[in-house]
Amino acid sequence: METHGFTFLAHGNTPLANRLRLLISCPDRPGIVAAVSRFLADHEANIVASDQYTMDPDGGLFYLRMEFDVPNLLEAAPRIEQDFVRIAAEFQMEYQLNPAAKKKRIAIFVSKEDHCLLELLWQWRSGAFFADIAMVIGNHPDLRQHAESFDIPYHHVPVTPELKADVERTHLQLLKDANVDLVILARYMQIISPSFIQQYHNRIINIHHSFLPAFVGGNPYKQAYHRGVKIIGATAHYVTEELDAGPIIEQDVQRVNHKNDIDSLKRIGGMIERAVLARAVGWHLEDRILVHGNKTVVFT
Repeated sequence: METHGFTFLAHGNTPLANRLRLLISCPDRPGIVAAVSRFLADHEANIVASDQYTMDPDGGLFYLRMEFDVPNLLEAAPRIEQDFVRIAAEFQMEYQLNPAAKKKRIAIFVSKEDHCLLELLWQWRSGAFFADIAMVIGNHPDLRQHAESFDIPYHHVPVTPELKADVERTHLQLLKDANVDLVILARYMQIISPSFIQQYHNRIINIHHSFLPAFVGGNPYKQAYHRGVKIIGATAHYVTEELDAGPIIEQDVQRVNHKNDIDSLKRIGGMIERAVLARAVGWHLEDRILVHGNKTVVFT
């Protein structure tokens, strides 16, 4: 987790207008929660949610997520940001201070499978995702109608091995122009380059149609069928340079048996995929995930 400042926007008189989310990781030691709580009290903040976790209590790392309200946050923000630097330095913290009322901007990448895209669009329309979907990008034209039925721009960018570098430049420009914060690979069947990943470190979520680390790569349901598995599942994870090996955010499984053929495994798996991806995206949007190496701490 990187230490950085935060940007406040005027959001009017909404329930989240004066709320901040604080995420911290640091070496574990006594007094961290007390110091943060005193700091917030000194700045007239009211803590509305708090979760903590210690990884390896003997000399390990401490993780904290807090939500708190501050009266007149727009006016108080500069002082909060400036004063918290001292606390962070004292405890060697990496931290984020994120305004809850600032919507993250999403780009969804797709190929031909529509179930994950539709789930994300339905969740967004229902208000379950506090975010703006800036665009859908597809390497095939098949899902244009789905995106445009939700009044979301669809960009068809064909991918060929010869044009891969040009395509990624196009993608990155689209994302930059739209100020995208989060990229979701909703069954996007293309490998993302290391340079692309580096620009969106821990901000690309993929859904893998397998309970990783089993059956990485393509055709996992076929692999599972021929292996005779008794459970199938799906995994949502952040994308890293190693294929299907990034920090896992969420997983789920369902029991199957010898009566299930490849098609029925795909149908069952599709239901798991859409639910797992939606949960992972929701947690990211609510700043509930802290990444440590290749693991995550998810405060749900």
